Amino acid sequence: MPESMLTQRRADATAPPHGSVREVLGWVPWLRQVAAATLDRLAEQAVLHRVPAGSTLFEQSEIPGFAKLLVSGCVELIAVDDAHEALVEMVRPVDLLLPAALLNRQPFLARGRVLEEAHLVMMHADTFRDAVASDHGLCLAVLACQAAQFRRQVKMAKNLKLRSAEERVGCYLLDLLQGHDPKRPVRLPLEKRRIAWQLGMTRETFSRTLALMMRHGLAVTGDSVEVIDADALRARFQLDPLIDAPEPIVPLARRSTP
Repeated sequence: MPESMLTQRRADATAPPHGSVREVLGWVPWLRQVAAATLDRLAEQAVLHRVPAGSTLFEQSEIPGFAKLLVSGCVELIAVDDAHEALVEMVRPVDLLLPAALLNRQPFLARGRVLEEAHLVMMHADTFRDAVASDHGLCLAVLACQAAQFRRQVKMAKNLKLRSAEERVGCYLLDLLQGHDPKRPVRLPLEKRRIAWQLGMTRETFSRTLALMMRHGLAVTGDSVEVIDADALRARFQLDPLIDAPEPIVPLARRSTP
C-alpha cells in the first residue's frame, strides 16, 4: 500500500475550524447531507468543549446526557472491573462517542478518557435524539457512524484471534512504516504500554516481541523503528485490508420518494 494505514486514519480529516459550533458541524464530512435547519437546531443546544489529556469524559455505567462528537484529539474507551482496566478502542476524529448508549438511553459500557487533548461538540441528548428521529440525513449519518464502529470492532477481534503476538506486532510496525522513507527511522506514535494494550498483550510480551523483530528485518531501539531488510519484513508480515485498512464513515445517499 502506498500510504500507511495508520497515517491515513490520522489524516482522514483536516483540522476543524476555530469558530462556532455551527461552523464545526458544517465542516464534518459525513454530516453534509443533514439539513441546514437541523444543524442549526443542534448547534443551539450545543457547546464546544476543550478537554485536557488525562481527563475522564464519562464513566462506565453512566447514562449519557450529551451526544459527544470528537473533532480533534484522541479518546480511549476503557472497560473497567474494580482496579482492572482493558482498552476497548482508541477513538480518533471525527466520530461520535458510543452513540448506541445515547440513542437507547442506556448506560455507557466503557469509560471515556482523553489520551490527547480533545475538542468536542457536546449536543444535548434529547435534542440529538429528536433530530435523528426527524431528519433522514442525520439518521443516515448516525447509521453510517455506527456501521463503521461495528466494523472496527470486528477487525480488532480478527486481529486478536487470527494473528499471533508476533504477527500483531509485526503488522502494526509494517503499517506504521508504510509511506515513510525506508532509510529513516520512525518513532513509535504512543508509549509502549499503550501500544501493547492496543494489541491485546502485556507490556512485557510486547517488549519481548520487539526484540525478535531483528530476524524479520526490523531494528527497534527505544521508541525508534528502522527497516534493516525490507524484503525479510514483507516476507514475514502481510497487511490485510479486511483487518488493517481504515474504516471510513460514508452515509448512504439520500433518495427522494416519488
